[in-house]
Amino acid sequence: MNTDANAVIGLQLVVNSILLGVGLAMDAFSVSIANGLAEPSMKKGRVFAIAGVYSLFQFAMPLIGWFFVHSVTEMFKAFQPFIPWISLILLGFIGGKMVWEGLSKKTPGDKEEEKEKKEVRRLTFGALLLQGVATSIDALSVGFTTAEYSFPAAFLSSVIIGVVTLVICVGGLVFGKKLGEKFSDKATVIGGLILIGIGLEIFIKSFL
Repeated sequence: MNTDANAVIGLQLVVNSILLGVGLAMDAFSVSIANGLAEPSMKKGRVFAIAGVYSLFQFAMPLIGWFFVHSVTEMFKAFQPFIPWISLILLGFIGGKMVWEGLSKKTPGDKEEEKEKKEVRRLTFGALLLQGVATSIDALSVGFTTAEYSFPAAFLSSVIIGVVTLVICVGGLVFGKKLGEKFSDKATVIGGLILIGIGLEIFIKSFL
């Protein structure tokens, strides 16, 4: 009987974590599409590397939130109101930079110029880290929903969330790449506008 009860609890944890992972990964999925749009020539290894960074952040944030709930709850509650602002500023900055770069491109010229334009589109490691923080920082709040979990259970939940994020973001990057091949030079601007839109959506949603 006890074994059956543990099995049910374990299954519930897995299912809840998968659903949480899907919900939390939606912002990262949209950002992945934007990155794929801006860099349609992205190689397979780079796709998995970028998705892996988002996955790592989505794994870490719920675990950090769980730790805060069990140690410095009051400090965490005081920090929560700033989460939407952080996301808006980070995504707005990155998206605005992409839009600026897309609109300030020169008229197509020689091959060297075309090569330079492609390099501009490449997502830098610094920008990727900022995107990772911006799209996962709201996952800190998941620490409240997993507060009753033991550390191993909270760790397992975070692993599942990270794996779900990885799969979803790979799909977003591949989808964005295909769109980027069709939209060509407009892709960087579109991708930047998507990032700005996601930042606004996170910010506005926090007041609803």
